[in-house]
Amino acid sequence: MKKIRLFLFWFSMFTFYALQSQEKKTNVILFLVDDMGWTDASCLGSDLYKTPHLDKLVSDGMMFTNGYASSTVCSPTRASIVTGKYPASLRLTDWIEGHQKPFAKMKIPKWNQKLDIEEVTIAEMFKKNHYKTIHLGKWHLGEDPKYWPEHQGFDINIGGYSAGSPKADGGQGYFSPYHNPRMSNGNKGEYLTDRLANEAVSFIKKNKTKPFFMNLWLYNVHMPLQAKKEVVQKYKSKINKGMTHNNATYAAMIEHMDDALGAVVQALKETGLENNTIVVFHSDNGGHLKPTSNAPLRSGKGDLYEGGVRVPLVFKWPLKIKAGAVSNELAISADIMPTLLSLVNNKYKMPKGVDGIDLSPALLEHKKLDREAIYWHYPHYHKGGAKPYSAIRKGDWKLIQIYEEDMLQLYNLKEDLGETKNVAIQNTKKVKELLQDLNQWKQDVGAQLPTPNPDYDETKNKFYFDKSIKH
Repeated sequence: MKKIRLFLFWFSMFTFYALQSQEKKTNVILFLVDDMGWTDASCLGSDLYKTPHLDKLVSDGMMFTNGYASSTVCSPTRASIVTGKYPASLRLTDWIEGHQKPFAKMKIPKWNQKLDIEEVTIAEMFKKNHYKTIHLGKWHLGEDPKYWPEHQGFDINIGGYSAGSPKADGGQGYFSPYHNPRMSNGNKGEYLTDRLANEAVSFIKKNKTKPFFMNLWLYNVHMPLQAKKEVVQKYKSKINKGMTHNNATYAAMIEHMDDALGAVVQALKETGLENNTIVVFHSDNGGHLKPTSNAPLRSGKGDLYEGGVRVPLVFKWPLKIKAGAVSNELAISADIMPTLLSLVNNKYKMPKGVDGIDLSPALLEHKKLDREAIYWHYPHYHKGGAKPYSAIRKGDWKLIQIYEEDMLQLYNLKEDLGETKNVAIQNTKKVKELLQDLNQWKQDVGAQLPTPNPDYDETKNKFYFDKSIKH
């Protein structure tokens, strides 16, 4: 009997400390917005959009003023986030399935149109650490279901499949019925972003005693432009002549996105999890120029300039990240995985081939990062304006290599944020340095290069471009 009591005592103590250890694990929510531009928030300079919850997140956390998406389009950035690798390393360099340009001057390489199962994802790393994992919202990393979230480390998948935007064909787009194979339809008139937020809140409340990793990847603010009528009407009354942002429906979509963020943060407060939860806010590429403006940045989604890749990046963690902090360090989507794993004290070795770096020194100690440069590689064409290109940012300098024209463009972003003046001719030494670095990086990651197209036909190319897939 004495031995039994002793066994029960030690068993109860082991269970108690195991639970205590589990409770101390830090929760993580990765909140990703689709197509949100660098100034698409009131705290980021918008003269129309109202984002009180994002404004509060920024004031409670650290914002990276030089935060970048890994690509000018969505799928490559999403793959970069979950693997910590550059799109060039994954050979997943365009949105799936991409624009087809068979008569263009350059022939695009045969690129990877899926996130390979063999890749180690951030969700798989959190699962190793005994976290519950959930993905909610857009995925867009493979046509075949075997590449969807439930096969990439997520215990639960709500709404993530092959589509890059809500489908109006057979459904109502952002309004139920959704005809989404990974999410049931809601009541008539239910708004997709509200639904995803409610699912996230429900999950948080059900799992408040367990550590969790959550991907909350909204379909907002990707087209089609759809929002609740009363909110659209509210913004119509606010628009004045000369405003930089002047699309009421898009403004309403921004508000719906912000409300979703607010609902999730409120759920953390109500469950007592706010202090011990890291919230990351990011966008997969720059704002689409049809409904918004990225000014003072040049251009937008699908183009090679700052408007296509510079995006919001915010980290909030009340226990360890100083409120209201700002970092001017270079940061890119590929950094999110190694940073989060470091912040939660992941005990497993980082997967091979990770390109991103740990941002913790900047987040926790406001130190400079051990980084010389960040890179982009997009050997494709896009209706947003991009032609096959590679680019490097090092310090204040940005060099763009455009393959079709065999052209180099150099900008000093400190002096010329809008990339209005190509100063390559005046700075040949800097061009040589950056091009050498860029070429070495391309070689290191095995970047696939475009090649001259033997079927190039200028007339056919123009016609085919006009008829190509819209994205």
